[in-house]
Amino acid sequence: QYQGLAGRSTSEILQLYSAHGQQQKLQRSSVVNQLHGAIKKRLKQDLKSLRSFALELSKDFQRQSKTYLYRVLTAVQGIQLQNEAMQMFQIKAFDLEQSLQEVTERYEKEKQKRRALHNSLVELRGNIRVHCRIRPLLPFDTAAGHSISEDRQRNFPEKVAYAADDETVLVKCSRPGHASIHKTFQFERVYNALETQDIVFADVAPLLTSLLDGYNVCIMAYGQTGSGKTYTMLRPQLEENFAFSIEDESELGIIPRATQEVFRLLSEKTPGSYWVEVSVVEVYNNEIFDLLAKDSYGKVFGVKRDVVTNREGKSDVPLLTHETVENASEFLHLVNKGLQLRVRHPTLVHAHSSRSHLVVTLTITTITSGDNFGASWEDEQTSQRLNKEVSCTFPQKMKENKSTSSSRASSPAQLEATEKLKQVKTRLQLVDLAGSECVGMSGVTGAALRETSHINRSLSALADVLGAIAEQRSHVPYRNSKLTHLLQDSLGGDAKLLVMLCISPDQKYLTESMQSLGFGTRARQVQRGQVKKKNCPVPSKAK
Repeated sequence: QYQGLAGRSTSEILQLYSAHGQQQKLQRSSVVNQLHGAIKKRLKQDLKSLRSFALELSKDFQRQSKTYLYRVLTAVQGIQLQNEAMQMFQIKAFDLEQSLQEVTERYEKEKQKRRALHNSLVELRGNIRVHCRIRPLLPFDTAAGHSISEDRQRNFPEKVAYAADDETVLVKCSRPGHASIHKTFQFERVYNALETQDIVFADVAPLLTSLLDGYNVCIMAYGQTGSGKTYTMLRPQLEENFAFSIEDESELGIIPRATQEVFRLLSEKTPGSYWVEVSVVEVYNNEIFDLLAKDSYGKVFGVKRDVVTNREGKSDVPLLTHETVENASEFLHLVNKGLQLRVRHPTLVHAHSSRSHLVVTLTITTITSGDNFGASWEDEQTSQRLNKEVSCTFPQKMKENKSTSSSRASSPAQLEATEKLKQVKTRLQLVDLAGSECVGMSGVTGAALRETSHINRSLSALADVLGAIAEQRSHVPYRNSKLTHLLQDSLGGDAKLLVMLCISPDQKYLTESMQSLGFGTRARQVQRGQVKKKNCPVPSKAK
């Protein structure tokens, strides 16, 4: 083309260029228009597709929203129903708790009434109250080296005695080749291994009120060696030389607690209208020893005494030492002195086994007038009048010479007032019996074997006495043992008697525990007649 233009003129060439440029512009315009139309068409299609997709998406979103909203509403309704049900359950639970509380209160009231009626029946019949305390398993229960038969040996303790409730002991008895048998024993009170000294004493304390109301009281701990008698009556024995104080009150046993309670009750009475004496005796190898007797140098040492029956038919220990005390600390100090002399020997069952029966006696002598004798200890007006009439009534004052006494009562009015004074003695006996033993288990020999023989014989004599009383025999063998002779008045019905059974829960001691439970069961059956109040005063030494 360019070659064809070579021979032409410039004007022609310019015309050709102009025509060619217009033609190209037309072609480009056509292409642009076509492209614009295609793009516009495509955009319309895409927009339509987007609108359709957006519509479907909106519809799907609405469907899902409705579904989720339904689920939420259903869940909310379910939660509301659950809340309503929970509220109903809470109301029902509250009603049940109230009903249970009411039933429990009624049960406790009926239980108290039943106990009160039972206690009244015990009072009328003169029955012996029997409580049972089950000690916890202790480290020495697993100690090796016990000389016991193979069928009773075991490397770990097995608990077979339980407190089913506060009045029932459950014992699992089993023999090789035989099905186990559950035996139950009923007592006035049963303490499990977790119940404290406070709980035990709370059931003993009411007897101390009876003491101040004019009744003799005897509390006796019975059980095998290592069953917890000394712990219950005194406190834990941590050292070879036994001692206790009133500092660690949570561990104190019945004897120190009873002493504190007696002096607390006495502190509410008129000063000068009473005095308190203490004696400490042990029965060792069927002999009675006075643990408060002193030599010429004032040193305390055990002196052998004898027990006799006086003209009134009561047991008495002539020359027995009675120390006057004015508070619980003095009392415990004297008891501590006596305890240092108590015989103890180690056995395979217990490292500090007591080899004697311990009898601690607290005697309250009350000065009262003949006109008002027989009134309750709570009659403060009588006590106040007596305090005005007689300013000095303690034993130290009573022991003054006769000339001083006669000079005080020189006038007829003074003599008449003095002659009206009477002494009333009430006695609290606290007895920690030596533990019954199986010779094969304790592994004792020689002198210790002789001690064990005397202990078992005296406990057997105690069981014989209770059996004779229960069967109402004409003869009761009190004199078969010094122990029963010493405790004759308390056993025979002259005192309110509480026996505290102490047993081990371990299978190893099942035979001994069953023997103790059997003793307690027989003791509960004893009917001694109603215990009489001390209303026969002896003439006062102040006369």
